[in-house]
Formats: sequence, structure tokens, C-alpha cells
Amino acid sequence: MSRNGSTAVAESLGVSHATDGHFAVSVQLTARIAWFDGSEASDAALRIARDVPVETAVNVVYGETPYAVMMTTPDDLTDFAYGFSLTEGLITAAAEIRHVELREAMGQQTRGLELVVSLAPHAAAEVAARTANRARNTAGRTGCGICGIDQLDALPHTAVRLHERSQVPVSLPSIRRALQSMEHAQSLNQRTHAVHAAAWCSAQGNIIVLREDVGRHNALDKLIGALLRAGHEPSDGFLVITSRCSFEMVEKAAAYGAATLVAVSAPTSLAVERAILHDMTLLAIARRDSALIFHGAERVQDADQRVSGTPPAGSRSV
Repeated sequence: MSRNGSTAVAESLGVSHATDGHFAVSVQLTARIAWFDGSEASDAALRIARDVPVETAVNVVYGETPYAVMMTTPDDLTDFAYGFSLTEGLITAAAEIRHVELREAMGQQTRGLELVVSLAPHAAAEVAARTANRARNTAGRTGCGICGIDQLDALPHTAVRLHERSQVPVSLPSIRRALQSMEHAQSLNQRTHAVHAAAWCSAQGNIIVLREDVGRHNALDKLIGALLRAGHEPSDGFLVITSRCSFEMVEKAAAYGAATLVAVSAPTSLAVERAILHDMTLLAIARRDSALIFHGAERVQDADQRVSGTPPAGSRSV
């Protein structure tokens, strides 16, 4: 097979594909520094080595049916297959996936990967029904949850409300402990400063599982897949994400059954609406010294003492 232009450029940058079944997740490149104030230096001093994350096109295929092309970090892709299948509503349990195969693929312009997922018959029938009944163009997403839909009612929406599971309390000291541990647990981000992370934390705030990806949705799908495969109970802990909290992140958390979602960045209005709809405890703009509770304050232990007083302008707890 002849090399195309994109493949040749990738190889020239040192982006390698499978080696003993493993794929590079970062590559070290040399860049030239441009000083805005016009500072001059030797050519050697103007050059710097920088690790950047690898971004790869992954075609998710169910049986022989292509479903979506996602732009991902090529790591933990079996976890991604499970989590993506759950949050897309194609499966409800890990046992509904029979087999996952990862293989290299070559398009006319781009080399990537195929993630071939074999489903139980009823789940495969759901894939067939979806692809037959709706037009969808999801090529080129970096974990985007809604690209290609053609009706407002097609926005992702998890059918179940959490009910009793949402009554699981969470403590501020545990959230703080988790946040303090996040930075050191993100090995890829420590090298590249360019990827998102999603973590599952115990009720005590210990990080149990963490996944990273160039796409924030992908990182959460990978985490959910890992939890699903390992048999973790959604009532045993809480989720922490390093990205902003859009409504798709709330929907994915609800699909897994998580009672609490903590986001380092801000939420969108629709994310808060969906958290209220699912009665999910939602904290955002979470820092080492504080966090804003947007829903479920009655379930956050020590909340009365820690968040009393005048909240920042524009914030509210509902």
C-alpha cells in the first residue's frame, strides 16, 4: 500500500503506529520560540523540544457497520469501546459486548485505526435500527456528542432519573483530596499539557481509575468503560473531570449511574438543567480551596459551613 501525504507527514514527525500492539500517545517535536517583544537570541536558544499528544482517527465499527469516526488518543481503546457503547445507549451492561478488536486502517488521505465491536444480537439490532432510520455524519469528531444530528429532539438524553442513587452523599474533604491528587495522576498531561482527564474517586476521595484523552468526552467514555469492565458500582464514588462541564458530560455520567459529578471548569446552562433533571449532584469551578455547588447541596456534607456567605457574582446553587 502506497503512503499518502498525511501518512508521510505523520511519520516525519515521529508519530508511530502499532509496536507489539501498543501505539504512541505522545511525540516530542522541536518548535521555534517567537518573542512578541522582539527579543533576539541565538538560533539554538530559540528552539525548544516539546511533547505533544498524538491524535488519531478511530473508526468505531459495530459488526460490519461503521458507526462513528472519533479523534482520540490511541490508548485504552477497549475501555473506550465499552464506555462509548454505553453512553450512546447501545448497551446497558458489559456482557452485551462479545469482543473488541483494534486494527490499523488506511483511508485515501489518512491512516488511522478501526475499533471493531461485536455485540450481542439485541444490541446489534439496535445499531442496525439506528443507522437505518437516521442520517448521521459523525466523521472527524474529537468526542463531540451531537455532530451530525438533524433534529432538536435528537439531542442526547439519558432516559433514566437517578432516584435513590442520587441520594448518595459526598463530602467536601473527599472532593478536595481528589482534586489535590489529580495533577500528579495525569501522566500524559504532565508531559503535554494538552489533554483532558476523567477520574473515578472513592467516597474517601482516593483516585481509583483515571483516563486521559485529547477529547474530554473520550476521556469520560474511556473511564466509564474501564469502570464497566471492572464491575465498579456507581454508588461507591464520584466522578471528577478536568474540562468544562457541558450537557453531554452530565448525560454520560447519568448513563453510567454516577450520583455526583465534579468539574474543574465551569458548567453550561444546559448541563445544570440536565443535572437537575437527573437529580445529580453537580459541583463545578472546583479548585483546591473551593467549589460551586450548582445542584444537590443538601447531599454535600459540610456544605453549610464551607459555602455559606455571598457566592461569586453570577453563581447560584439550586
